[in-house]
Amino acid sequence: MSNNTGQTLLALLTGAAIGAGIGILYAPEKGSKTRDNISKGAKKAQKELTKKLEDTTKALGKKASVARLSFEEKLEDTISNASYKADDVLKALEEKLEELRKQNSKLQKK
Repeated sequence: MSNNTGQTLLALLTGAAIGAGIGILYAPEKGSKTRDNISKGAKKAQKELTKKLEDTTKALGKKASVARLSFEEKLEDTISNASYKADDVLKALEEKLEELRKQNSKLQKK
Protein backbone atom coordinates (compact mmCIF):
# COMPACT_ATOMS: atom_id res chain seq x y z
CA MET A 1 0.00 0.00 0.00
CA SER A 2 2.72 2.50 0.95
CA ASN A 3 4.69 1.64 -2.19
CA ASN A 4 1.64 2.51 -4.33
CA THR A 5 1.12 5.74 -2.42
CA GLY A 6 4.79 6.66 -2.86
CA GLN A 7 4.65 5.99 -6.59
CA THR A 8 1.45 8.01 -6.92
CA LEU A 9 2.93 10.91 -4.98
CA LEU A 10 6.09 10.81 -7.09
CA ALA A 11 4.01 10.80 -10.29
CA LEU A 12 1.97 13.78 -9.07
CA LEU A 13 5.08 15.76 -8.10
CA THR A 14 6.76 14.95 -11.40
CA GLY A 15 3.65 16.01 -13.31
CA ALA A 16 3.41 19.23 -11.33
CA ALA A 17 7.08 20.05 -11.98
CA ILE A 18 6.73 19.37 -15.70
CA GLY A 19 3.52 21.43 -15.83
CA ALA A 20 5.16 24.32 -14.01
CA GLY A 21 8.14 24.20 -16.34
CA ILE A 22 5.95 24.22 -19.45
CA GLY A 23 3.82 27.01 -17.97
CA ILE A 24 6.89 29.15 -17.38
CA LEU A 25 8.22 28.50 -20.88
CA TYR A 26 4.91 29.46 -22.50
CA ALA A 27 4.30 32.46 -20.23
CA PRO A 28 3.74 35.74 -22.07
CA GLU A 29 6.82 37.35 -20.55
CA LYS A 30 10.17 38.24 -22.04
CA GLY A 31 12.79 35.49 -22.13
CA SER A 32 15.03 37.37 -19.71
CA LYS A 33 12.15 37.73 -17.23
CA THR A 34 11.34 34.02 -17.55
CA ARG A 35 15.01 33.09 -16.99
CA ASP A 36 15.06 35.35 -13.92
CA ASN A 37 11.94 33.63 -12.56
CA ILE A 38 13.47 30.19 -13.17
CA SER A 39 16.73 31.30 -11.53
CA LYS A 40 14.90 32.69 -8.48
CA GLY A 41 12.83 29.53 -8.17
CA ALA A 42 15.94 27.35 -8.38
CA LYS A 43 17.74 29.45 -5.75
CA LYS A 44 14.71 29.27 -3.45
CA ALA A 45 14.52 25.49 -3.87
CA GLN A 46 18.26 25.23 -3.21
CA LYS A 47 17.93 27.26 0.02
CA GLU A 48 15.02 25.11 1.19
CA LEU A 49 16.90 21.89 0.46
CA THR A 50 19.99 23.23 2.20
CA LYS A 51 17.93 24.14 5.27
CA LYS A 52 16.29 20.71 5.33
CA LEU A 53 19.69 19.05 4.97
CA GLU A 54 21.08 21.11 7.87
CA ASP A 55 18.06 20.28 10.04
CA THR A 56 18.36 16.59 9.23
CA THR A 57 22.10 16.64 9.91
CA LYS A 58 21.54 18.30 13.30
CA ALA A 59 18.80 15.81 14.21
CA LEU A 60 20.99 12.86 13.23
CA GLY A 61 23.89 14.33 15.18
CA LYS A 62 21.75 14.64 18.30
CA LYS A 63 20.48 11.07 17.91
CA ALA A 64 24.03 9.80 17.42
CA SER A 65 25.18 11.67 20.51
CA VAL A 66 22.37 10.22 22.61
CA ALA A 67 23.10 6.73 21.28
CA ARG A 68 26.82 7.14 22.04
CA LEU A 69 26.11 8.24 25.62
CA SER A 70 23.72 5.34 26.11
CA PHE A 71 26.32 2.92 24.73
CA GLU A 72 29.02 4.37 26.99
CA GLU A 73 26.78 4.01 30.06
CA LYS A 74 25.93 0.41 29.19
CA LEU A 75 29.59 -0.37 28.52
CA GLU A 76 30.59 1.16 31.84
CA ASP A 77 27.93 -0.89 33.67
CA THR A 78 29.07 -4.06 31.91
CA ILE A 79 32.72 -3.41 32.76
CA SER A 80 31.79 -2.65 36.36
CA ASN A 81 29.77 -5.86 36.66
CA ALA A 82 32.59 -7.85 35.05
CA SER A 83 35.05 -6.30 37.50
CA TYR A 84 32.93 -7.33 40.48
CA LYS A 85 32.62 -10.85 39.11
CA ALA A 86 36.37 -11.01 38.49
CA ASP A 87 36.96 -9.87 42.07
CA ASP A 88 34.64 -12.62 43.32
CA VAL A 89 36.46 -15.23 41.24
CA LEU A 90 39.86 -14.02 42.46
CA LYS A 91 38.69 -14.11 46.06
CA ALA A 92 37.37 -17.66 45.64
CA LEU A 93 40.64 -18.73 44.00
CA GLU A 94 42.71 -17.14 46.78
CA GLU A 95 40.60 -18.92 49.41
CA LYS A 96 41.03 -22.23 47.57
CA LEU A 97 44.79 -21.62 47.24
CA GLU A 98 45.05 -20.92 50.97
CA GLU A 99 43.10 -24.08 51.69
CA LEU A 100 45.43 -26.10 49.44
CA ARG A 101 48.49 -24.58 51.15
CA LYS A 102 47.14 -25.64 54.54
CA GLN A 103 46.50 -29.16 53.28
CA ASN A 104 49.96 -29.29 51.74
CA SER A 105 51.50 -28.07 54.99
CA LYS A 106 49.68 -30.80 56.94
CA LEU A 107 50.80 -33.45 54.47
CA GLN A 108 54.44 -32.33 54.65
CA LYS A 109 54.41 -32.46 58.47
CA LYS A 110 53.31 -36.08 58.41
